[in-house]
Amino acid sequence: MRDLRPCVPRPARRTLVNVSTTFQPETLRRVVELAGRAPSVENTQPWHWRATRAGLELHADGGRRLRATDPLGRNMVMSCGAALHHFRVAAAALGWQADVDRVPDRSDTSLLARIELRPGPPSERAAIDLRTIAERCTDRRRFTSWPVPGEVLQHLAHLASAQGTGAVPLLAVTERVRAELLVGRASERQSADPLTAVDRQVEGSDGLILLSSGSDDAAAWLRAGEGLSALWLAATAQGVSVVPLSEVVEVAETRQALRHEVLDGLSHPLLLVRIGWQEISRSQVPRTDRRPVDDVLDCAEPCAEPCAEDRDAESRVPTG
Repeated sequence: MRDLRPCVPRPARRTLVNVSTTFQPETLRRVVELAGRAPSVENTQPWHWRATRAGLELHADGGRRLRATDPLGRNMVMSCGAALHHFRVAAAALGWQADVDRVPDRSDTSLLARIELRPGPPSERAAIDLRTIAERCTDRRRFTSWPVPGEVLQHLAHLASAQGTGAVPLLAVTERVRAELLVGRASERQSADPLTAVDRQVEGSDGLILLSSGSDDAAAWLRAGEGLSALWLAATAQGVSVVPLSEVVEVAETRQALRHEVLDGLSHPLLLVRIGWQEISRSQVPRTDRRPVDDVLDCAEPCAEPCAEDRDAESRVPTG
């Protein structure tokens, strides 16, 4: 039997440094704006940023948690993890390296990360990353019947696991069948409640990647969100579509079945992701509205409005 235990790299220890005084408020606003384009459960965008003299804090906005389907806040924290990864990618593209201290104070249930920034050269993929953040979207239309190669699924899972979460592509027939049945069962359970009703099924040609962790807590959820963001941005750059299937983890019965029948009880399932190709001739789906920066960012000192120079930052990064 294949070892399904998640491969979770041990994060390297870093010495955090103070934010450089050259990090301008307008740059902070721009990076927060780009981070706000991250995916979130039902487009709740449940993140809140707080700038202090020591750095930046990421908080979960509990008022945006979906209480009917997310009583523990698992999906809310994963959404914040996706925003955190988007923040790191955007900051690197604009010439800032982010040092992150995750879940630094477990007594503060809303505080998910402290971030300190240091200047550096724009990342080698700066132009690609900024374009991918702008292009990423959730397209729930039915995929084509063309299957996603196993090598692509393995590569995307590897990128997710590099963020500190477990990620397993479901390639074996038995794994896929079990996952498909559990998704259908979860949909049936939620359809009985009009507040949670969904209509999301898995087709035989869909690729599936399961995110999981050895623990089922805020630190694991945050890392899973970062892994989801890394996977999604890479898929977008390759023209592959991504659709999260959260209901199979939201329903306690199917979550436990997924853990024992697919993961052999070795880790906790956190999110199932469906991967596929969209029709080339299809029109692009409209982008969902994003919360204004002023709604998601608090500053110890007034944050300046974005200036034209910073808005044009993408044109100054390398394009090669």
